[in-house]
Amino acid sequence: MAKAKGDGARVRVAVVASEYNYDITLMMLERAKEEVEFLGATLGPVVKTPGVFDMPLAVQALFRRADVDAVVALGAVIEGETGHDEVVMNQASRKLTDLSVEHGKPLGLGISGPGETRLQAQDRIENAANAVRAVVKMVHRLREVA
Repeated sequence: MAKAKGDGARVRVAVVASEYNYDITLMMLERAKEEVEFLGATLGPVVKTPGVFDMPLAVQALFRRADVDAVVALGAVIEGETGHDEVVMNQASRKLTDLSVEHGKPLGLGISGPGETRLQAQDRIENAANAVRAVVKMVHRLREVA
């Protein structure tokens, strides 16, 4: 199915991007911005957090804003020598989901991992665009049922 410019009309998307593994997340952020523009949505605030684990607080602040319809979370949780990557991803994704439901606004989970290598994370940069498409679509779907 071809994407049409204008699908994101009147949708304001904020982005939260992790600075951890920033060589990867910076490319994800740029890809997300491109997709927001391509869809005809409006880019809202962009907040950078130290890591994925820190994202829920920033997402909560953005969800509280009346001028934000949806938030996209971007990060890369790369496997280390311990199970820390699983803890980070499990806790962050659970809380981000809870915040989305609590505030009634879509959250695009553009965070790759856990258990991935740096190379696998680089291969998943396009997930940022997928997360943008998902939240724009969900904003429209929620408006249909509201």
